[in-house]
Amino acid sequence: MEFPVINMEKLYGEERAATKEKIKDACENWGFFELLNHGIAPEFLDTVERFTKGHYKKCMEQRFKELVASRALEGVETEIKDMDWESTFFLRHLPESDIALIPDLDDEYRKVMKEFALKLEKLAEELLGLLCENLGLEKGYLKKAFYGSRGPTFGTKVSNYPPCPKPDLIKGLRAHTDAGGIVLLFQDDKVSGLQLLKDGQWIDVPPMRHSIVVNLGDQLEVITNGKYKSVEHRVIAQTDGTRMSIASFYNPGSDAVIYPAPALVEATEAEKKQVYPKFVFQDYMNLYAGLKFQPKEPRFEAMKAVETNVAIATV
Repeated sequence: MEFPVINMEKLYGEERAATKEKIKDACENWGFFELLNHGIAPEFLDTVERFTKGHYKKCMEQRFKELVASRALEGVETEIKDMDWESTFFLRHLPESDIALIPDLDDEYRKVMKEFALKLEKLAEELLGLLCENLGLEKGYLKKAFYGSRGPTFGTKVSNYPPCPKPDLIKGLRAHTDAGGIVLLFQDDKVSGLQLLKDGQWIDVPPMRHSIVVNLGDQLEVITNGKYKSVEHRVIAQTDGTRMSIASFYNPGSDAVIYPAPALVEATEAEKKQVYPKFVFQDYMNLYAGLKFQPKEPRFEAMKAVETNVAIATV
């Protein structure tokens, strides 16, 4: 089983059809793929990495060590199920940025992350356009479905996974599916750890220099009526090296109403019916907050239970 790696340059030449087919296969059978030559300059990614690792060393490493000491995690003997071995902070880009408000960031780092977000937003929208083509949806359908009244929500989780003394007992990040739309990840190319669940097996997502890993969230599973699936993934903590992970989430607006694209419901063979609920994205996020590390199916069922209210509210 070879993890899908897509060379985006090939979308702009005679191999476009074959490359789109590779993306289609990755969306249908993996829920993940890795992009090379995606248009973000390697030198710029090196700058993002340098600032991120520098910020962790300067501002976050000691705090994490103090947290570990305060919870006596160095010598744990039983599995820790309520904590992840990660040091994180969050940035919001859309509908409005909060980068100026995040403490401890150098001005230059803020500027770099702002620029990075703009590049990733453009890449996310290009990918949504490609998914529309592959799904046979009208141009711009997914972007419109995400829009809500104020446009999409877009934010970044910056994580570092320090060396862990007991990786068999504490996960870097526990298994989950992502709640939102499409996720773009710039990850460490030296320290691995990201895995996805495929056919009952945990498979490593290969760390590749200057690549962007893409995975699909629960909302794309709903909009595609299950044609594409969000996939469970986790981070295994390592005993050597600190792993950097910058995950950017291009999600629907908080008031966007999410439901299967009618064109894809009509094309579904199973009794020609819609199998996913209709709901307001923020309602799903409120539910997800408490159930992130549990299977997604009960979340969809819970949203079905309130579906009638959404229908009334959006008429």
